[in-house]
Amino acid sequence: MQNALLIGLSRQMTLERQMDVIANNVANANTNGFKADHSLFEEYLNSNAHEDNFVGSDRRVSYVQDRGTYRDVGQGPMEATNNPLDMAISGNAFFAVQANGAERYTRDGKFALSSTGQLMTSDGNLVLGTGGPIVFQPTDHDINVAADGTVTVLEGTAKTDSIRGKIRMVEFDDPAKLTKLGANLYGAGSANQQQTTSKSTLQQGYIEKSNVNSVGEMSRMVEVMRSYTAIANLLQQQSDLHKSAIEKLADVPA
Repeated sequence: MQNALLIGLSRQMTLERQMDVIANNVANANTNGFKADHSLFEEYLNSNAHEDNFVGSDRRVSYVQDRGTYRDVGQGPMEATNNPLDMAISGNAFFAVQANGAERYTRDGKFALSSTGQLMTSDGNLVLGTGGPIVFQPTDHDINVAADGTVTVLEGTAKTDSIRGKIRMVEFDDPAKLTKLGANLYGAGSANQQQTTSKSTLQQGYIEKSNVNSVGEMSRMVEVMRSYTAIANLLQQQSDLHKSAIEKLADVPA
């Protein structure tokens, strides 16, 4: 196959991968605490061509290679909800939750209470405090969450606060290396050292929205579609040229 066709196909494959990443970002533009992904590409130089009948010196052919993705861990915008169980983290920390018997991490702070009074995520995962799950009593009211995550309530007719635990916020050396597990959850890789944070703060009554720039993502999607179409047209022209050449050779009298 001609080099032009191979180069065009390599670029189309990377554009397809880039479109998948953009589409996932757009689909999660309204997902609480979602962090956008971006594609990384690099040049791939093949070995010298086998043919040696070029006019000039032999040259290496440059392809496009999908290197991977990187995550934008920047802070998403805060939205006030006035719901005392909604919480948002200002800083790089994550909420620690218990999912499928393991500790996972999320930035989605839209919490609720289970039928047994345990604080849980919208997917039913238990929110972990420094001493385990946060559990409320049936007579608890006036829930207050301090910036450091300490949860206090008024129990029954009591006039003084009772402590129900402290929300566990965890920071990582490199949060971009956390593994996405689906359902807005992350897993900690072995290369990530975690520590209970004293830097990040918690805001009660707020939700951190996705950090996806919808307008920017849609613009990138249009650019990718245009690039893909331009390469498809180029490949079609190359194919037509080869077809025409073969037809002309077939017409040569024997």
